[in-house]
Amino acid sequence: MEETSEIVVGLDIGTTKIACIVGRKNEHGKIEVIGVGKSESLGVTRGVVANIEKTVQSIKAAVEQAELKSGVEIKVVNVGIAGQHIKSLQHRGMITRNSHEDEISQADIDTLVDDMYKLVMMPGEEIIHVLPQDYIVDREQGILDPIGMAGVQLEANFHIITGQIAAGKNIYRCVEKAGLEVADIILEPLASAEAVLSEEEKEAGVALVDIGGGTTDIAIFHEGIIRHTAVIPFGGNVITEDIKEGTTIMKRQAELLKQKYGTAFANKSQENEIVCIPGLRGREPKEISVKNLSNIIQARMEEIIEHIHFEIKNSGFEKKLIGGVVITGGGSQLKYLPQLFEYVTGMNSRVGYPNEHVGKGIQDDITSPLFATGIGLVMKGYENTNTNQRTESVQRDTSFMKTPNFFDKIKRFFDEEIK
Repeated sequence: MEETSEIVVGLDIGTTKIACIVGRKNEHGKIEVIGVGKSESLGVTRGVVANIEKTVQSIKAAVEQAELKSGVEIKVVNVGIAGQHIKSLQHRGMITRNSHEDEISQADIDTLVDDMYKLVMMPGEEIIHVLPQDYIVDREQGILDPIGMAGVQLEANFHIITGQIAAGKNIYRCVEKAGLEVADIILEPLASAEAVLSEEEKEAGVALVDIGGGTTDIAIFHEGIIRHTAVIPFGGNVITEDIKEGTTIMKRQAELLKQKYGTAFANKSQENEIVCIPGLRGREPKEISVKNLSNIIQARMEEIIEHIHFEIKNSGFEKKLIGGVVITGGGSQLKYLPQLFEYVTGMNSRVGYPNEHVGKGIQDDITSPLFATGIGLVMKGYENTNTNQRTESVQRDTSFMKTPNFFDKIKRFFDEEIK
């Protein structure tokens, strides 16, 4: 093992914060975080870039902070994509091979996956990820890894994730303007799942719920395979808005109130608790009942959980999720949230911390659910580096032409613009 393994950077462009995480793999194969940068996200609404200039400034602030802490100059980043425009669908693909005597190879699977990228989408939509579920070799079903088998007809069931190409271009444009290069664009729920779920949970069946500021991302796994993904356009910010409206205070105060005194369950012990908020210039301070605050939070949180529960039912895997629900993201830090999840959905719940695959980092707060997506992007970055190396060797061997995916199309668009 060399002294310094390759450094990978994850850039999580969220609605409330932009997090830049610098990591490398230690000798045990775990991610060692060597630098973290965090800045307020000013140009993103519900997971989608709404103001390029403000987003560029926020990215620069987070990256500079991460560079300062890690002592590394950041040039290339793996970026997350989320937002209401993300959709998923199931599809089956098939190829007929020339010989049934040759073994099925990685090149055959790559050809099959590549074919999926040629599916006709709605105008403005492109495929972000093609995820194989299981394979069928000569009508023999339920094969998880067909490499090495003999067969003429190779089929696969795929989980396909699509997104608006315009949203991808805006993310790419922001990162380029911040003076950085994009290594890959990765779906955020896949990154979060990478950071907080164990292989055992994915095998047993689990729903990962990442509650961010503007969106809530869902990824459902069963038998180690991703089965369903969805993005709900609600997050912690709507709760803050409700507190602001319900108690007539400033948004900044509402956010602090939620973080410090907010609970997802209103209980009797809060009856006599009162919080005093300083009034605006020359005005009386405002007294707010903690029970009233919790009632506001619980009402909105129950609505968000209902949406999540609908997506879980919609996937058809509700009764198969032995691992229940794992909640992560900044919104998961709300007190008694797992209990409210269990109360509304009847499924067991826990909060997911990104310490499952993280080695000894620079500081303890890196294992906060807040950084789950950022750490997941670093992990996905390593995974993609290995895949790209493998694909390059396949291309050399078989002059195999790869169909451009979501990221390739965005990159090509910008390359042509420069010319």
